[in-house]
Amino acid sequence: MTAVDLWKEERRLWAAGYRMVCGADEAGAGPLAGPVYAAAVILPPELELAGLNDSKKLTAKQRDVLFDLIRERADAFAITAVDIEEIDAYDILNARIKAMDLAIDALSPAPDIALVDGNRDHGSRWAIRAPHEVLIGGDGRSANIAAASILAKVSRDRYMEALAKKYPKYGFEKNKGYGTKAHYQALDQYGASPAHRKSFLKKWKARRGES
Repeated sequence: MTAVDLWKEERRLWAAGYRMVCGADEAGAGPLAGPVYAAAVILPPELELAGLNDSKKLTAKQRDVLFDLIRERADAFAITAVDIEEIDAYDILNARIKAMDLAIDALSPAPDIALVDGNRDHGSRWAIRAPHEVLIGGDGRSANIAAASILAKVSRDRYMEALAKKYPKYGFEKNKGYGTKAHYQALDQYGASPAHRKSFLKKWKARRGES
């Protein structure tokens, strides 16, 4: 299988005159509990990091190794989170966009342009403010987005593992807040915790006859 060139998108932007290119991605859009995390990264041009790829295609151990390497070797990185109160008050799209926007804004030096994973750059209440391009499947196409996906994913996973000690009944250390069968069984038995997203439990409540 031919290896993917993860620097192709960055080279295109460098050729267009942009010098500092960052990648931004988020983690935790779908879980029933916990915040959504995002990261933005500027790697040194053409940096080779063995195994760098979309975080979803890596094992937890591979992500942990790359997490340390990326933070050690990046020219700049930032990791941000938007909590469940904001997710419930607005919606997950706005929360995702806000988390990525805050991460990009926190970079020093500031990027000339950002590559943003996905196909959306704004919600009803929040938008990416820096010059940017959206890139569908960007975590498998851009080195900087791939790096951002790893920082966001590992940071959120570690947060959920710590949260499991506070709310041990829900298996957050295993499911990371996602709606697994065991997670729903725990919800049925114990009800929702303060860490759960109320807006994500509407179908579960409806099934139980709750409003």
